[in-house]
Amino acid sequence: MRKYIVTPSEGPSPFRSSSFRIVALFASCFVISGVTMMILSGYHSLNLLSHQIKQTVANERDEALSGAGIKDVSHLEPVMSQLVRNEPAFYYLLQNAQEHVVVANMFHLRPIPGWRTLSWTHRSLPPDHRPVIGYGLSLQDGGYLFVGIDAEPAQTLRRDLWFMWGWSTIGFIFIGVAGGFILSWLVLGKIEAISQTARDIMSGDMSRRLPLNATDDEFDHLAVSLNAMLERNEALVTSIRQVTDDIAHDMRRPLAHLGQHLEDLSEVSLPPAGTEALSQARDSLDEALEIFSSLLKLAQIEADDRAPDSQTLDVQDLLVTISDLYRPILEDRNQGLDLSMPSLTMHLDGNRVLLTQMLANLLENATNHCPAGSRITLSASALPTTVTVVVSDNGPGIPAHERERVFDKMVRLDRSRSVPGTGLGLSMVRAIVRLHGGQIRLLDNEPGLRCEIDFPRISDVTS
Repeated sequence: MRKYIVTPSEGPSPFRSSSFRIVALFASCFVISGVTMMILSGYHSLNLLSHQIKQTVANERDEALSGAGIKDVSHLEPVMSQLVRNEPAFYYLLQNAQEHVVVANMFHLRPIPGWRTLSWTHRSLPPDHRPVIGYGLSLQDGGYLFVGIDAEPAQTLRRDLWFMWGWSTIGFIFIGVAGGFILSWLVLGKIEAISQTARDIMSGDMSRRLPLNATDDEFDHLAVSLNAMLERNEALVTSIRQVTDDIAHDMRRPLAHLGQHLEDLSEVSLPPAGTEALSQARDSLDEALEIFSSLLKLAQIEADDRAPDSQTLDVQDLLVTISDLYRPILEDRNQGLDLSMPSLTMHLDGNRVLLTQMLANLLENATNHCPAGSRITLSASALPTTVTVVVSDNGPGIPAHERERVFDKMVRLDRSRSVPGTGLGLSMVRAIVRLHGGQIRLLDNEPGLRCEIDFPRISDVTS
């Protein structure tokens, strides 16, 4: 059966998080669309103003040519003189074929036909740096006519547009990032609620359900579907547990009666073969009773969401007690038991009987699978928030791909078939660890197996 273990990543990169991607995507789309609209509208406004300026110049030029009738210097001279006097807002220049100024309110220009943009007004020295846009026309007699107008409004608009684009970009970035964070908070907050519910359920709280926001949106539809699935799963798990309990309870009575019958039968004189068969039957019955008792105990532990009758326990005292109990047993098997603990005081909150059974199961597992001459070490260490209990040995160990499977019920590795046991010892250990809010892991002891168990540490207490 495949196991899925969810653990938080250590030191995740913020640039790879879903929150960052949502913020970056939303901000990028918002900034690109906003800046694009600003640029297009500004470009349109600038083009519209430039077109109006050129149209005004074209109208003034056509009016001057219409007043002269013929496009030469002699006919345009009186018209341009009148315009220079009466239209100071425009720029006029009439030059003859020798490029001498005939009539003008500006300086001499090279006779270049077509639309021209001058970087300064050509009216004063030094120049006042006011731009001029105008149209130059080559006349029939080789002369040159230029009509222009102040282009400062267009330059001002262009400068204002650049200023507006810059600040608008900053504003769009700020609004985009803020909107992205709000969107991320709304979306990821709901996803985190789903994840937290899943973690609570994996921790043993099968009654947890996803909250509904009464918005009838996609998240509500998902929550309703998941809640229905969780209801069904809880009913199935409860049914399975009930069946297991019923079977264990119902089978213990006939097995107990069978044991009594075998006990009565042992008082009857039997041939050697019958006596041997009776002994084997009694051993098998004892093993079956042990399995049923372990299954009942395991079902009871898994049904609880916290350790019953919890109290503050001294870790050193707990380890000394279990080591004193098992050291003679290991010595009888020609094995050694080492106890290693730091001098600082360590306390945890738990049920003493269950934790003692957990350590007993681990020591039993180690001594049963290690050959004579092996050393088994029981140790503990502490961090500010955790207490770590370690049971290690220098025996054959467990292959890495089998270390998670050995926690399943009734699982025994092929090489362990000849070793006494029910296949429930490590299942019981993990159930007790989870009941106390801890974590268990099996590692390579090089050689042998190293079992590390982390428990939440409580503040040191004074006697």
